[in-house]
Amino acid sequence: MTNPTEVFPGVIFYSYLSTMRKEKVGFFEHNTLVLQVSGQFTMETAAQKVSMRRGNMLLIRKNQLGEIKKMPLEGEDYQTIVICLKDEILRMIALEEKIEVQQKYTGVLNVLVPGNDFLAGFFESVIPYIHHPEEKITNAIGVLKVKEAVYLLLNAMPELKQFLFDFSEPHKIDLEKFMNSNFHFNVPVEKFAQLTGRSLAGFKRDFQKVFGMSPRHWLQNKRLQEARHLIEKKNSKPSAIYLDLGFESLSHFSHSFKRKFGKAPTEWV
Repeated sequence: MTNPTEVFPGVIFYSYLSTMRKEKVGFFEHNTLVLQVSGQFTMETAAQKVSMRRGNMLLIRKNQLGEIKKMPLEGEDYQTIVICLKDEILRMIALEEKIEVQQKYTGVLNVLVPGNDFLAGFFESVIPYIHHPEEKITNAIGVLKVKEAVYLLLNAMPELKQFLFDFSEPHKIDLEKFMNSNFHFNVPVEKFAQLTGRSLAGFKRDFQKVFGMSPRHWLQNKRLQEARHLIEKKNSKPSAIYLDLGFESLSHFSHSFKRKFGKAPTEWV
């Protein structure tokens, strides 16, 4: 995600928008709790689509790619409070509370959290820090706020223990299935390696075995083939699809398309 304003450095953030913004890729490295203050937040991953409006809360699982839309609604701007639940803080809580999780988490990756007075009160307590960003607040208070959020989440939904305290590394997942579902995300190859549970070298080696070419070559080819399909079969306009297919600019997309297929996408019929 594009970084919003930091309330407590590295752990609590605040986002404000008055016009819609679409962020092609959000990479959630850490478990993340989001409160929708106003407007609408929509996130779509390869397996799930979730939307929130005023007062809704969402717990997002770490190590995910997602397509994000931030939209003000009639009569209200877009505002969110985002809390980053880093493993280092969660490990601290696990040690303090003697929490152990024996099995890897395999449940839903993005959980809508039911509202309650305790969590509502917690987010209210964060707002003064948003309104007074000039005040210098220690990192220790930020950590305390994150710990408070975790305790309140567990009080509201005890079943989240496995979600929050699973510190296992991503296991090696099906590379072919994962890449065919996520090729359109414009992220570095290193992120694809991490999300499939591999080192960069191991990812490139396994990728060559599965696809018979390098990741960069395959990604370019896959995205262009999908673009051709959308233009031919869905009558999609190049300007409407290039970002959704992982290209950074329309000119780069057009040049790559013409080089592969012999015609510019606007000339394709």
